[in-house]
Amino acid sequence: MKPLKTDATENTLRIAFDAEKGVLEMEGVSYPENAMDFFNPLDTWLRNYISEGRAVTLNLKVGYLNSSSTKCLLDFIQTLEEYHEKGGKANIVWYYEKDDEDIQEMGEDLAEDLTLPVELIPY
Repeated sequence: MKPLKTDATENTLRIAFDAEKGVLEMEGVSYPENAMDFFNPLDTWLRNYISEGRAVTLNLKVGYLNSSSTKCLLDFIQTLEEYHEKGGKANIVWYYEKDDEDIQEMGEDLAEDLTLPVELIPY
């Protein structure tokens, strides 16, 4: 499977999905004009990847998400949650700036709501 990479823009995340390593990285801010247009290819890539039954780690280092990006990201994470519940190996590493209580709280809420492992790492 080919990797999926996009550079960050002023209003979209940097994406680096490495199929060989099983690591999906999303970093930056997300407030695109149409969040679904941005996230749909990511979701398609993820669904194809997990259909092969491979382990996956999602590294998230977000600074800001608007409401539509938050919904799309949660839908993306829900796909991982369902994969995990069916026996797939998946986990999330949630990075947040030490003084960013909103992003920290979002990660903590996520960890409480999911059965897949979520590690919170301040930087």
